[in-house]
Amino acid sequence: MFAAKAIDTTDKAAFYRDLATQLKALLDGERDSIANAANTAALIFQMVPDLNWAGFYFLQSDEEMVLGPFQGKPACVRIAVGKGVCGTAVELGMSMLIKDVHDFPGHIACDAASRSELVVLLQDNDGAFGVLDLDSPLPGRFDSADQAGIEKLAAIYVAASSFED
Repeated sequence: MFAAKAIDTTDKAAFYRDLATQLKALLDGERDSIANAANTAALIFQMVPDLNWAGFYFLQSDEEMVLGPFQGKPACVRIAVGKGVCGTAVELGMSMLIKDVHDFPGHIACDAASRSELVVLLQDNDGAFGVLDLDSPLPGRFDSADQAGIEKLAAIYVAASSFED
């Protein structure tokens, strides 16, 4: 049985290396993408400080994403591509690091307490198929080290999971 181990957060690069090792161990041997998304969201929410939401949105069509496994308050179920931070990340084909969501035109406020957001694309050989979304009640919570670390965790999730119907 997997048990998360406490990680020192003073060195972000080391923190994310250790968290990546834990995520690999957690997902080892499991290929189900939904189960892996649920455990990935839970581990991130448990281990990354100062989050109020961590979860997935998956493309259901070229125009819309639907909520996947997450940790935190109930969330918006559907997000149009090009809308909000998540939809903009998919439209632009890139991760989005937003220091203050109140400064982002068209931000979708699923939880009014959220102030900063980090959205990382989920991609495989066929292109983007969703996002991993993190919210924090603290403005400026995320930086480039967080982005690099979460992008690595997203890649681990994608590599561990099967997305065949």
